[in-house]
Amino acid sequence: VNDTLGHPIGDELLKQAAVRLRDIAGKDEFVSRLAGDEFAVIQRRIKQPRQAELLADRIIAGLSNPFEIDGHTIAIGASVGIALAPKDSRDGAELLKKSDLALYWAKNVGRGGFCFYKPRMDKHLNERRALGNDLRAAVQNGQFELYYQPLLNLSSRRICGMEALVRWHHPRRGMLQPSDFIPVAEESGLIVPIGEWVLRQACIEAANWPKPISVAVNLSAAQFKRGDLLAMTTAALKAAGLESGRLELEITESVLLNDEIWVRNVLCKLRDLGVRLAMDDFGTGYSSLSYLRSFPFSKIKIDRSFVSDITVTRDALAIVQATIQLSEKLGIGTTAEGIETAGQLHLLAAEGCTEAQGFHISRPVRAQEIPALISRYGCHVERPALRVAS
Repeated sequence: VNDTLGHPIGDELLKQAAVRLRDIAGKDEFVSRLAGDEFAVIQRRIKQPRQAELLADRIIAGLSNPFEIDGHTIAIGASVGIALAPKDSRDGAELLKKSDLALYWAKNVGRGGFCFYKPRMDKHLNERRALGNDLRAAVQNGQFELYYQPLLNLSSRRICGMEALVRWHHPRRGMLQPSDFIPVAEESGLIVPIGEWVLRQACIEAANWPKPISVAVNLSAAQFKRGDLLAMTTAALKAAGLESGRLELEITESVLLNDEIWVRNVLCKLRDLGVRLAMDDFGTGYSSLSYLRSFPFSKIKIDRSFVSDITVTRDALAIVQATIQLSEKLGIGTTAEGIETAGQLHLLAAEGCTEAQGFHISRPVRAQEIPALISRYGCHVERPALRVAS
C-alpha cells in the first residue's frame, strides 16, 4: 500500500486496522502494534487453546473485510502466530519470539491462517536461514543452471517454444528444484538478481535455437516492484541478439495485485516492444477473468490442477472447455500445463487447446539436450492466414 498509494494512506490503514483489532479482541485483551504491519494481542484468562483459535479466526475474518480510505478500496489479509503461557514459556520476550516463529510458519504454509508454536519450528527456521546464506553465495558464485521444458503446438504436434526453469547446484544438497529455494529467494529479495540472471541466460541460449522457437521466462512480483523491468528486458534481448517476438514473459496474479495502472503501463510497453505476455496458473486466483480485460495478454496457461483431472471428472473438463472457448473468443492462445498421459493430450487437442506442456511430452532438459528434442519433434512454423478477394 505504501509503494502504490503512498505512506499517508498506509498510515491510515494501520490506524483503521488497529481500531478493528481492538474491537475484535474486546476490552479484556491487550492490543499493541509492534512494528511495520505487525501487531500483538495478549489474550488473558483463557482456559483452553480453542479460545485462542477462535480469536485468531475473528481477527483474520475482521481484517479481511475491505477498507475504504480516501476513495480507495483496500483489501488486505492477516496471518496469526500463537504462543501459549506457561506451556511455551513463562518469559515475556521468549513468548513473543515463539509467537513470531508461529507467525512466520503461518505465512509460509499459506497466508490467511493461524499456527500454534511447536518446538520443530526453531529447527526449521535455522535451516531456512542457513539456506538463505547459501543462496547469497550461490548468486555470487554462479551456481544456477537453466533447464527447459518444451511447449508443443497441438495443431502441428511440433515444438513451438521452451519454458526456462532454474535449478540450483547446491554444494552439499545437490540439485535443488525451484520449490526448494524460490520461497527463500522471494523472502530475502534475492529473487531479483536470480530473476535477472534467468532472463539474460534464457535469451542468450534461445538465440542459438531455430528461429521459430520462443523462450518463456517466469517473472516475480519483486521484479516489477524494482521498477526497471522494461530496461532489464530490453538489455537482455539486445545482449543476446534475440528478436523480441521470441520472448514470452509469464506472469501470475500476484504480480497483478500491485497498482493496476502502473503494472498495466509496464505490460503495455513490453507488448509494444514485441514481447509476448502469458497469464500463468489461470483459474487459481480471485480475479483472473477481470485481468484478461485489463491487461494485454496473448496467452493463458491453464493450471495443472485442472488438467490432471480432465479425463476423470466432468467439472475439471468443463472448466478447461470454458477456458479454451473464452480464449478463442478473446483471440488469445492457451497452454495446458502438467500433461502426463496420452489421453489428456488427445482430449485437449480435440477441444481446441493451442499448446501443451508436461512430462508426457518431455521432462525439463539441459540446454545441450534441446537439439535432440527438436530433432525428435520438429519446429512449429506459423503459417500466415490468406485473404482472397474476388
